Formats: sequence, C-alpha cells, structure tokens
Amino acid sequence: MLPMHQATQAGGDGPSPRPSSVGARMRHVTSLTPNAYATEPEQDTSKAQASDMLPPPPPRWTTWEFYIYYAAAALVIPYMIYVPMYLSSPSRPEYAKYSYYLVDGWMGGRMRDNSDHQYRLLRDHGLLLLVLMLSYGALSRLMRWIASRSGPHAQQVRMAFLGVTGAVFVAALHGINAVKLFVLSVLNYVLASSAAWLPPHIVQPMIWAYNGGMLFLVFYTNGMPFATFWPSLAWLDTYAGLVPRWYISYNFTMLRLVSFALDYVWARNRRGTRPAPTGVPSKDRMNQPHELPAYSLTAQLLYLSYPPLFIAGPIVTFNDFWSQVCKPLHIPVRAMAVYACRCLFAVLSIEFILHYMYVNAIKTAGVWDAYTPMEMAILSFWSLEFVWFKLVVPWRLFRLWALLDGVDVPENVIRSITNSPSALRFWRAWHRSYNLWVVRYIYIPLGGAKRQLVSSLVVFTFVALWHDLSFTLLAWAWLIVLFLVPEIVGRSLVPGRVYGRRPWFRHVRALGTVANVFMMISANLVGFVIGLDGVQFVWSQMMETGAGRVCLLQLIVVLFIAAQLMYEYRAEEGRGGMWKPY
Repeated sequence: MLPMHQATQAGGDGPSPRPSSVGARMRHVTSLTPNAYATEPEQDTSKAQASDMLPPPPPRWTTWEFYIYYAAAALVIPYMIYVPMYLSSPSRPEYAKYSYYLVDGWMGGRMRDNSDHQYRLLRDHGLLLLVLMLSYGALSRLMRWIASRSGPHAQQVRMAFLGVTGAVFVAALHGINAVKLFVLSVLNYVLASSAAWLPPHIVQPMIWAYNGGMLFLVFYTNGMPFATFWPSLAWLDTYAGLVPRWYISYNFTMLRLVSFALDYVWARNRRGTRPAPTGVPSKDRMNQPHELPAYSLTAQLLYLSYPPLFIAGPIVTFNDFWSQVCKPLHIPVRAMAVYACRCLFAVLSIEFILHYMYVNAIKTAGVWDAYTPMEMAILSFWSLEFVWFKLVVPWRLFRLWALLDGVDVPENVIRSITNSPSALRFWRAWHRSYNLWVVRYIYIPLGGAKRQLVSSLVVFTFVALWHDLSFTLLAWAWLIVLFLVPEIVGRSLVPGRVYGRRPWFRHVRALGTVANVFMMISANLVGFVIGLDGVQFVWSQMMETGAGRVCLLQLIVVLFIAAQLMYEYRAEEGRGGMWKPY
C-alpha cells in the first residue's frame, strides 16, 4: 500500500537500541490501538517532533466544543447502525431481490448473508483451521523445547520441523500443483544466484521481469494446468489437493520470491557486514543481511511454504523471517491470549454484520436504486466496513497462528477505516505488512519521498495489478494517486510544524480531512465494492437531487466532527508518549 513508512534506505547500519517493554508507557484512552509488532512498541514522539509535528496541545476532551461533538456522535452513530438493520428487514420490498443470498444463521434467529465467496470459504473451513492452528502451535512448542536441548543442532531441528510441516501443508492444499511452485522457486533461486557473476543493475530487473511474468502467466492460464501444456499429462490435474485453484494465492508467493531474491542480491553487495542478530527491532531484522550461506534453496523453500502465512500473509521479508527461524522470539502467553480475544471480537463483529446488515447481499444484487441518497451513503459505508472486517479476520487468525509458533510478523489493518483522517496514513495501516514490503522493494529503490508522486503512481499500479489483472483495480489505483495530490500539496503549503498552533489550523485540517474521506471512500468503492459505474450512480444521486444535496451537507458536518475526534485521539497518543506513523 502507500509507501510512506518512515523507513530509511534499505540496509540500515546496525541495530537500534533495544526498545522498552510494550505497555511501559501509559497510553490512556488510546491503549486499544495495537502496535505493528507484538514484541516491540512503536516509535516515540521525539522522532515525530523532529520531522513534521509539534508537541501535542493540551487535551480538549472536556471542552464545550467536544461536548457538542459527543452529543452529535451519540445521535449519529446509533442512526448509522439502525439504517442498515432497518433496510435489511424482511418487511422491506427490496428483501425478495437479494434474499436468495441468505442462509440460516445462528445469531438472534436471523438469516445470515452468505454472498461473499472469500469469507464463505474461510467460514466453512473455520473449525478445521482452528484445530490446525492449535495443533501446529502445540507441536511447535514441543519441537522448540527439543531444539533448546539439542545444543549446536537446535537450528537443524527447527528447520526440519518447518520443512516437514511446510511440505505436508502445501501438498495437502494444492496436491500435484505443489510441484509447479517448487519449479518456480528453483528458477527464482537460479536467477538470484546469478548475482555471483552479474552486476546488480542487471540481476534485479531480471528478477522483477521473471516474477512479474510468471504472475501474469499463472493467472492468465488459471494455474498452468497440465492439460494445457502437456495433454498427455492431463490426468495429473485431477490430483489438485484441497484447494485446486492454487494460483489464487500465488500473488503472495510472488512477493516472497521477490523478497528472497532481492535480499540475497543485496546481501552479496554488502559482504563483510555482520549478520542480523535475533531479538532486535523488526526494522533491523529486515534491513540487516545474513551470511551468504543462509540464502540457500532450502531456506527459500522454508520461507515460501511456512504454513501460518502461506495462504494470505501477513507478509514478512525473508531477512526478518530467517532471523526468527534461527531463534524464535519470546512472545508472552498473556500477549497471545489478548490477541486471541481480539481475533474473537473481530469474528463476532463480522458475524453481527452478516446477520443484521445484509449490505453485501444488497450490493451483490444491485438494488441500490431503491434507496434514498442518505441510505445509499450509509450502505456504502457499511459495505466498506464489511470489506475491512473480511480482511481483518483471516489476517488476525493467520498472524495469531504465527505468534503461536514464535514468529512475530507485522499486524495488518491496524486502525479501523473509521479512524483514518489522512489518506497517506490510511495506506500505511490498511495492509501494513504489504506496505512495508512495498517500501523496501519498490518505493525506496524508485527514489522514495524525493519522487513521491512518480513513486506512488508506480507503486499503486503494481498494487492494482498484483491484486487482480482488471481495469476496475487499475482505475482504483490511479484514483488513489490522484486523490493523494491534494493532501500532499496541502501539507506543503500549510505544514503543521509551522501553522499547527494557529487557532484556525485544526479546523482547516478537518475540512481537508472531509475531502480526503469522500475521495478515499469513492476510490475504495470503485476498487472493492460497486465499481466505477456504481460510484458514478451514487454521486449522481448526491449532486443532482435536492435530497442528495441536503444529505451531502449533513455528511460534511458529520465528517468534520469525526475528523476533530480522530485528530484528538492521535494527539492523546502523543501525550501518552507514543507516535504511530499511520
């Protein structure tokens, strides 16, 4: 996602000072906002103040202005929950147009929205996934105990465990197609190894061309079936495992292939540097190279087939992953228990939406023209909330699985989309692990902040093509870049470090946030919900009807209040001693 992370050039010099314990500083009402990693806190305010932020002002929570905001929120939030529940009532005339997407539910005697294929697949296999996670975690803990008593052979025991479980997992999922993954990984390793005799400026484009070309070929041919290329071997396609469409998750494998290859190439160019120690901050684990023997074909295969992250991430770079393979991090049981509760809360939340707000079924059935402009606006909002939750649930579960194995990977979707006043910061939090990957392998090599718009255009085009080879997502990517321009220009013309103490500044910033939210909602509705035609219809109802214009004014007021609350929330984080770059 948008690579505005506060990273330095790839390959920082040495580890940072060891961070203090998570929770050592009081974060007041903001304590529910998670850190990106379970084993370390975020940056402190001193780094933020050194860049573009002033020290946070005195709290405004108990001012009359904010009491008005609380009163407005107390009216608006229940109304926003009531509207989609009312529109999902069986007594509504539109109900019959989407009711065939509903199935029997378990919550409150309600039917359940079953229209989303991705979440349906996860839900149908949820119990199996839970058993697999717990069994894997228990076996991992046993093997780590054995490894701790194996002396110099500890790492070999760990690698053997990962190798066996990874091979069994991938073979069970994809059957004979696991051979295709193996061949693709071997070719990638050969390319990366060519850095021994070819200069980096030749090897790196070759790596990108190979992996980009293979991603296109795999998707274009629907997984390169044997019947297409070798008709005499067509019978092998029947042994395709539990998930025959192996290519659906190949985009994540492609990210790992690129990460391994580029980390290997960069390690060759930095001979003589010390390898990344274990137990250091994630930034140093990611940037500091290992000794060259660590970049072996075996290591690449273990990285690619790591069961907790294989299907959908979160994404972790090879350098970071291998540091933790050498010595798993100590993750307190209490921290994992708290995180498990957060996973459960996310599951219950999306289940509530599926049982009481049939927004995805309404979207899928295409019955938007039956609603008023305000109803369409609220349905659009909850459609995006559903997309947020359906991504949160698998990412949380897979990350919990990795934590049970002693591997700390970046948290995805750290903040809710209802707590994102800045478009720039929104993309740092939305797919956080992907953002860190993009920063390291695309954004910084293209020039980073020195060529922000150009780099962002290339990044979002790649992000769109990586998600799906479709015009809809290309339109989404280019809209995102277009919508970033006002915020970038505004920050340049009215920088917070200069005008942040002026009485008018936070109100102007809040108005800018209103525009940001409208643009980000529109872009994401194009990319992930109703497409370009659907968004054009919604905006035509807003702009061309009297009720729509009244609705637009009401939304501006509501979003202005929301912006003030969101910025005060971030200021409270600063008062608690923490600053987050998202």
